Amino acid sequence: MAATGTLYVAARAVDYLGIALFAGGLFFVAALWPPGGDNRGARAVVTSGWLLGLVGTIAALGLQAAWIAGGPPSAMFDAELVGSLLDVQTGRIWFAKALLWLLAGVVLAGLLNGGERAVRSVAWRVAAGAVALGLVRAAGLTGHAADGDTPLTGQLAALVHLAGVSLWVGGLAVLLFGVLSRRRPDELAAVVPRYSRLAMTSVLLVVTAGVVLAWQSLGSADRLTTTSYGQTLLGKLALVAAVLLVAYSSRSWVGARLDFAVVLRGPVAVVRPFVYSVAAETVLVVGVLAAASFLVTADPGR
Repeated sequence: MAATGTLYVAARAVDYLGIALFAGGLFFVAALWPPGGDNRGARAVVTSGWLLGLVGTIAALGLQAAWIAGGPPSAMFDAELVGSLLDVQTGRIWFAKALLWLLAGVVLAGLLNGGERAVRSVAWRVAAGAVALGLVRAAGLTGHAADGDTPLTGQLAALVHLAGVSLWVGGLAVLLFGVLSRRRPDELAAVVPRYSRLAMTSVLLVVTAGVVLAWQSLGSADRLTTTSYGQTLLGKLALVAAVLLVAYSSRSWVGARLDFAVVLRGPVAVVRPFVYSVAAETVLVVGVLAAASFLVTADPGR
């Protein structure tokens, strides 16, 4: 049913957003801003990511089972249908992903209980990195990269693409709700340039891997306009272009105004344009995630 398919796409979008906030937020705190382990905003971003990811994964598992069976959304609670999905590879991947989210809860508990001390520990960083990588990889396996004939380059491109988006989106959220909300000159001077470099690297990874995935899915440029999949991809590319324009504005502010903001000790009037730019970039990237969730459920040949 159409309603079931729509809800399934929505559940995947929630799952993608959860992974991005959780994995990207953890990386930001661990690699760029360890004191953020004690920051309420940063912890809220990571916690929200965990909740969204867990709920999105469980909902997607049930809704995919209902969608394949042609049932209504309420069929997601049918244990027999869900059990039949668990008999195939896709269902087992979703189930493994749900277990990974439970392990991610242990990592989250370590962050919430230990704060900066936990973030700086090697054990926590190894656990966080392993769980985050597992979630990103599993997310790729529930899309077109799960096809048996998908080449290794396609699977690697899916992994790199999702990892880049996660670093970008999760970092934006922590930057917005953690660092910028405090407007501390020392943190602005230290953290913002670090994230700016990370964001540039993430964008390059996302675009490069995205080109590989698009080419493998479509096979020819004319399918961009002759198939619904290609048209949706064009819409996603338009959103990405808009994000890059806003990101360029943010980077320009970092280059031209960051030192001024630090000297003036981060007053609201000086930092506000950068905050608005980061907020707009975050909203647009969420739109990109929504488009991505539709693409992975669509047939590239149609």
